[in-house]
Amino acid sequence: MSKKTSAILLIHCPNRKGIVAGVTDFIYSNNGDIIHLDQHVNSETDHLYMRAEWSLDDFNIPKEKIGEIFNTLVGQKFELKWSLKFTNTKLKACLFVSRYSHCFFDILSRYESGEWNLDIPLIISNHEKFKPVAERYNIDFHYLKVTKDNKAEVEAKEIELIKKHDINFIVLARYMQILSDNFINQFPDRIINIHHSSLPAFKGADPYKAAYDRGVKFVGATAHYVTADLDDGPIISQSMISITHNDTVRDLKRKGKDVEKIVLARAIWAHMNHKVISYRNKTVVFA
Repeated sequence: MSKKTSAILLIHCPNRKGIVAGVTDFIYSNNGDIIHLDQHVNSETDHLYMRAEWSLDDFNIPKEKIGEIFNTLVGQKFELKWSLKFTNTKLKACLFVSRYSHCFFDILSRYESGEWNLDIPLIISNHEKFKPVAERYNIDFHYLKVTKDNKAEVEAKEIELIKKHDINFIVLARYMQILSDNFINQFPDRIINIHHSSLPAFKGADPYKAAYDRGVKFVGATAHYVTADLDDGPIISQSMISITHNDTVRDLKRKGKDVEKIVLARAIWAHMNHKVISYRNKTVVFA
């Protein structure tokens, strides 16, 4: 087994005494060395969230048996909602993109540089603009034009491609199409979207112009998991950049693109490193 391999347990459940001790004792009693241990109890709901990562070097339980044995000894006893991940498993992401390039190229730059332990085997777009880029990266590219008459057909094709490439999660890198409930429900907490968030009032075709006209003092961005309620899914990451009276509409758009890239990259990093627990339309994101 690789010396760099560790296991990660993501756990959430109603809080009760003994859960943390039960999890850590399971790891310790099987010769596991805990690398990271984070926990949080929501004081209003008394719900526990926990992330435990440990080295598999010299761990007594074979990798393929860890989940089964953990569930028998700990999971069932405490009625845990849990998932098990491994750091030597490289996730596969699919990028959905339209015409805007800033988030798309930022992701590809991090991917090409090796900054992220991630595979991107598939790009889907409703425009042909980025086909040459995908070819340069040797990524399978599919142009699927969406109309009101063929939406169901296109989404069926997208789902087929996602399954063919064994995709783990989807990134909407400024994909300017609304996904159907049917599509979204097949990938719960596996579709990440980014949108501007200066203020809720600034919507429509040119929100930055509307924000400029109101004299806003910041522009921001929100990355979240996609749900059937548009832009209302569990938030993974947010940030903002200050605006002054000297900034033009063009400056607002430039700064907006900067913060969108950063926030989306943070959300992808958190997801691919198994640092996010989503429950009841909210997230706990571990550092």
